[in-house]
Amino acid sequence: MNAVNPMRNGLLELAAVTKRFAGRAAVENVSLTVAAGEIIALLGASGCGKTTTLRLIAGLETPDAGEIRLGGERVAAAQQNIVPPHQRGIGFVFQDLALWPHLTVEGNLDFVLASGHMPKRERKARITETLRMVRAEAFIHRSPAQLSGGEQQRVALARALVGHPRLLLLDEPMAHLDAHLKAELLGELQALQQRLQLTTVYITHDRAEAERLTPRIMLMEAGRITSH
Repeated sequence: MNAVNPMRNGLLELAAVTKRFAGRAAVENVSLTVAAGEIIALLGASGCGKTTTLRLIAGLETPDAGEIRLGGERVAAAQQNIVPPHQRGIGFVFQDLALWPHLTVEGNLDFVLASGHMPKRERKARITETLRMVRAEAFIHRSPAQLSGGEQQRVALARALVGHPRLLLLDEPMAHLDAHLKAELLGELQALQQRLQLTTVYITHDRAEAERLTPRIMLMEAGRITSH
């Protein structure tokens, strides 16, 4: 049987990507393709390389070997990030959500748009539209400290979406939520992803969570993708 070409015309393509820290491979020879509009889940225990994989895709780490393409364009290769993070068109929801505590909800989203040089007169409408989409418009003038865990998760998602990214990366965003709230938000995330047809990589250690979102689950162990 012929080997499958890992670079087979996807919006996101990783080919034999490796990343080492202090000589230890955190990600080793990882190849995957995600089609435009597709959602995949990377499933694995803590420390298996999931977060490092997302950081490599986002440009927050540099691969030691292999290459990464977005929309057919090579954005990273061995020892070099060719396209900087802010030019990759990526929205990232971090595990700790990483909302800026000194800014309001509106300020968190406005910072993203201002960094992308969107004119101020256009930013307010985009922020309102995005918060409405994730059902967080009531929080617009609050600070992150005034929000519950579920409310913070909605705002973090809004901040990731407000720039209209071509790729959404989610690093265990539901990890600290109770089962009922997690189920509610997963359902909303799935509906939103389908509505926007947004290419998405979701990482989790919870198989049931992964299965709720997508049939395409990739198991990661010790830095390698071991099954599809």
